[in-house]
Amino acid sequence: MTLLGAWGRRSDLFSGGRVARRRWFDGVDKLLWWIPLAMIGLAGILIASTQRQAGYADWHQHWVTAAVGMGIALLLARVPLERYSQWQWPIYGVMVASLIAVRIIGVSALGAQSWINIAGFHVQPSEFAKVAAILLLARVLTRHPVERPVDLVRPVAMISLPWLLVFVQPDLGSSLVFGAILLVMMFWSGMPGAWVVLFMSPLFTAIMAGAYPWLLIAWIPAMGWLAWTSLPWKRMALVVVLAVQGVFAVATPWLWNHFLQPHQRARLTLFLDPSQDPLGGGYHLLQSMVGIGSGRLFGTGLMQGHLTLLRFIPEQHTDFIFSALGEETGFLGSLLVVVGYVVWIWRLLQIAGKARTDYESLVVVGIGAMVMFQVVVNINMTIGLGPITGIPLPWMSYGRSAMLVNFIALGLCASVARRSLAIKARR
Repeated sequence: MTLLGAWGRRSDLFSGGRVARRRWFDGVDKLLWWIPLAMIGLAGILIASTQRQAGYADWHQHWVTAAVGMGIALLLARVPLERYSQWQWPIYGVMVASLIAVRIIGVSALGAQSWINIAGFHVQPSEFAKVAAILLLARVLTRHPVERPVDLVRPVAMISLPWLLVFVQPDLGSSLVFGAILLVMMFWSGMPGAWVVLFMSPLFTAIMAGAYPWLLIAWIPAMGWLAWTSLPWKRMALVVVLAVQGVFAVATPWLWNHFLQPHQRARLTLFLDPSQDPLGGGYHLLQSMVGIGSGRLFGTGLMQGHLTLLRFIPEQHTDFIFSALGEETGFLGSLLVVVGYVVWIWRLLQIAGKARTDYESLVVVGIGAMVMFQVVVNINMTIGLGPITGIPLPWMSYGRSAMLVNFIALGLCASVARRSLAIKARR
């Protein structure tokens, strides 16, 4: 064989590899991928900054887990979502069994029994249960969209058991995520907006009963009017809605004073005035707000945060990573990250609107609801606009289970986007 012929065959081999790589990345939605990857890159530096004076230095695990998650996401992006819909009940069974196992053999940390030790790794089943719930709800709502009040029974019944198992761990943050996913997916499937308000109204009634009871004079009649105008069987609907509102209005103050422990009540209300307990329950929030405020417009610079260096903020590398972001990158850096989340969610809505099937559309919307709810709650928690609930910031908070779940969700959305682009290209 001549040298020229051998070189030609070697060139064909290399060009074939390049073609294979191009095929692998065909249809990749760059905006969908690059925003999370940019956040992960930044978060790794912030996590390293929070651990400068710590007795451990595993910040690089954030990037290692992301690399594993990236591989999983790329594989999932090549699998049609319809394949998952065929495994509805096995997925549900595994989800429930894993949450029950947490109660039996789970590992406790930070006041909650939420992890299972598998081969030396702490796995948090409640994180994976979020994606499983999205797949299950998408299947149910595709077959039975919420168009009548009776249609609420199936999705609510299906989500109630995993929600309860997560709530009793106790993991209030994750249980709230289940509720947000359920409401958004039912609305996307066709549930009227008035029903969403009625569905959430008991929560607002409970808050008003405890904080501003005089508002109930106008709120409860307003909910009755909404039930009368939006629900069938008007008289029955009016009676049921008013009864539910009345029960929550009366029961909430009693439960607050006799059922919740003092530390539980403080955790829910200290964000209104954390200075009431500056060395106890309000310490996290006070230090977080001081750290974010000290960043001002441009921040102190990466790896230069003073409060971060001195570890004034406990658990800063997990739930309070946004405080490190605010201190070291300032208002502009924090705003850029928030805009990144908004753009990413907007891209998901575009993908959902162009999806081939209702099932795919519902899965993408459910994932968007999961991510956006966690972003809003986490950021509000760190800046003092909401109670501390233990919800991580997607792609930025340190945590293996949460990171892998985020990439699984990304892979599912990329699968929908890829197939939508493929159909558009064939036309």
